[in-house]
Amino acid sequence: MRILVIFTLALFTFPVLANAPYDWQLGFQEPASPVMRSVLELHDFVLIMMTAITIFVLVLIVYVVIRFRKAANPNPSKRTHNALIEILWTGIPVIILIVMAIPSFKLLYQQDVIPQADMTVKVIGHQWYWEYQYPEHFDITFESYMTPDDELEEGDVRLLTVDNRLVLPINKNIHVLVTAGDVLHSFAMPSLGVKKDAVPGRLNETWMNIEKPGIYRGQCSELCGTGHGYMPIVIEAVSEEEFLAWAMDTKIKYAMNEKNTFAKANTE
Repeated sequence: MRILVIFTLALFTFPVLANAPYDWQLGFQEPASPVMRSVLELHDFVLIMMTAITIFVLVLIVYVVIRFRKAANPNPSKRTHNALIEILWTGIPVIILIVMAIPSFKLLYQQDVIPQADMTVKVIGHQWYWEYQYPEHFDITFESYMTPDDELEEGDVRLLTVDNRLVLPINKNIHVLVTAGDVLHSFAMPSLGVKKDAVPGRLNETWMNIEKPGIYRGQCSELCGTGHGYMPIVIEAVSEEEFLAWAMDTKIKYAMNEKNTFAKANTE
């Protein structure tokens, strides 16, 4: 009974926790970008194909076990080849793979080809925190650390709350440059369909277009050391007006020093 109650609550609270992991989660987080919606559609399509193939093969196995058991077939056939069956079991899988490959290639193209960008953000992974730079908005730069358990407030998600969020506008093509300052990291945001490796000495790129305001949570998805599990990513998506106001307020509030870091600006 207790499990049933928990499961029911999880189903009803899904919209509230759609942008973060939640207990008893079975599927993806609710998509909030065109890319993630395409990922979800491809996943569902392939899952249906896999389910149909699995059921078909299971039915064949059950049929063979029953139809050709010793009691029902005491004198088995000596036939070793059947041209039609061999053509079918070769041709049908090829057709299935082609049918699955076409939408897969479309998705890869959608993820890899960056449309004309409205703004650029640079993400730098460190052991074990993130650094964000806005080169087109007053050269704002700040670091984002996980909030310790003893500093969490009501409503905060443990291990997925930070001191400084990555604030971005909605309905804008955002060009994201990803790199690392020490070891391999991976910038991943499940609700937005973004996952890009951060490699020291290399500049990778991806993009996102957030369709609705809200708080989106992700984590480093590369085994980067003992603090790997303590590198959350929190994106706060706001309207364009709110974003511009935030950028101006941030510029004024944090008097940037020569290294453009919030940590040092806060101590001055």
